[in-house]
Amino acid sequence: MKKWYCKILILLLAFLCFATNIVCAKTNEYKIYINLWTSKLYFIQNNKVIEEYPISPGKDQSPTPIGKFHITNKSKGWGSGFGSCWLGLDVPWGKYGIHGTNKAWLIGERVSSGCIRMHNRDVEKLFDKIPVGTEVYVDGPITGIGKHEFKTLSSNSRGNLVQIVQCRLKTAGYYKGKCHGIYDIYTELAVKQFQKEQNLKITGLITHKEYIFLGLLE
Repeated sequence: MKKWYCKILILLLAFLCFATNIVCAKTNEYKIYINLWTSKLYFIQNNKVIEEYPISPGKDQSPTPIGKFHITNKSKGWGSGFGSCWLGLDVPWGKYGIHGTNKAWLIGERVSSGCIRMHNRDVEKLFDKIPVGTEVYVDGPITGIGKHEFKTLSSNSRGNLVQIVQCRLKTAGYYKGKCHGIYDIYTELAVKQFQKEQNLKITGLITHKEYIFLGLLE
């Protein structure tokens, strides 16, 4: 168990280089670090932690994306379910962000659909301080806090697991597209070519066997 998990952590460092870059002046002094293991968000200024806030990350069924992202937009008035403020992230496979909540009593629990929930008073402080372009580092497990099971991936699957598979296939020369975490037709074709050359059943799916042949599980 420890071997494959360490291997996944190493692979995460590799696919961070594929994250979308946003050029925005004078944002380097601010950073946000989110630890999904402890459900904490850290506001960093000039490499020093200035504030620490409790958060609610995603459920095992809808895990919060991990990796390096940027704040792409800031807005208010999204509706009561999103609290008072919204800070959008450039996650390539879906719409995710840091926002408030109308269920403050659930902060600290893993209950969201993948976004990072905060107390309204806390996200309002962030909203006023950080500019668009601020780097956001999300650290945590790929498959949620549960059993760390690697689910079967198929057409229209999305998330970190898809991104890791794409990067692995790209490194091996099977996949030519972007590692964007969306299991599109090009990903499926790359998987089928990989399966053909590895004498696996050609299904276009990523199952436990494909994870092993890709070197992601032992």
